[in-house]
Amino acid sequence: MNKSLTSTLTFQLKPDEEGERLLKEGQLEARRVVNEVFRLDEENYDWDKIEDVVQDQSSHVKNTTQRLFDKALVVLKRHYDENDYGHPRQEYQESYPIRMNHGEGYKVEIDGDEIEYRVSALKYKHVRGTLHGSPQHLERLKTAIENDEWRVGTAEVVNKYGKYELHINVTHKNAEVADKRDATTFIGVDVNEDCVGLAAVKESEVEDSIVIEYPEVKKERHEFFTIRKRMQEAGQSSLESEIKGREKQFVHDQLHQVSRRVVDWAEQFENPVIVFEDLKDMRDGIEYGTRMNRRLHSLPFAQLQDFVSYKAAWSGIPTDKVNPEYTSQECPNCGHTSPSNLQGKRFKCS
Repeated sequence: MNKSLTSTLTFQLKPDEEGERLLKEGQLEARRVVNEVFRLDEENYDWDKIEDVVQDQSSHVKNTTQRLFDKALVVLKRHYDENDYGHPRQEYQESYPIRMNHGEGYKVEIDGDEIEYRVSALKYKHVRGTLHGSPQHLERLKTAIENDEWRVGTAEVVNKYGKYELHINVTHKNAEVADKRDATTFIGVDVNEDCVGLAAVKESEVEDSIVIEYPEVKKERHEFFTIRKRMQEAGQSSLESEIKGREKQFVHDQLHQVSRRVVDWAEQFENPVIVFEDLKDMRDGIEYGTRMNRRLHSLPFAQLQDFVSYKAAWSGIPTDKVNPEYTSQECPNCGHTSPSNLQGKRFKCS
């Protein structure tokens, strides 16, 4: 089965002093553009007119301004669709990502064994250099540049821990993913608050099982929540978005590591399909009190599933979802279903 797959590749830019200054100015201008979109929307401007206004005033190239407008529009649409309380806030962090299209906003080219980049930090102001990154990401980008089956897409200049990075989206237009109907090994995935349990079942026999723990996510999220609560009590709301950003980045990095381990484990089996619980309406009806509800409703169950599915597809492994009712209590060998089959985080048929 052919499938279009998009991957985000991360590279370090390592610009000189002048390049760093230009990138900082470009990120400040990106922040200003997004804030202007929010401000004009709050003043009831038509969205088509907002785009014209921000493009006329922007110091970015037209294509980059359009990408920034689109990014702000996604936030506004989500706000109105979900009827969120309060209008989207202005962005205050200096390191706001510059979003660009390949060609006009940025360009990458192969030069011998290296990949050279050119980033339009602002109109007529370019930053040039050599990309640095993992051998796997550099090789995948070279493939995307040279192969017609691939496409080099949008990218963002990101300031992470004081260092500039270029995050590039590349798409394999016709990647091969196995048909889930041909699977002979079923990898059951049980996502919990501090771990994920995996069981490989072939026909009616359990081949193997493993528990991958990630207690750091639960611990760090609780600490970030405590920090935000104290900041709110102290009236330091201006720093709250920065703390949220740090929390989001931490969880994002942890989930990428966990999802990679899940797929690596699944790859050892013959014709696997990774099977998740269908999380739709999963939290409906959960009422365990304020503290427990906050923990359950904020857990990144769906995000972890998305990361696993994404990485599995790149390895040619299909994924599927099933109704989760009683699946954790049912024995795959004899069909016996009982809460007594669960012993802590382990399953043993009673």
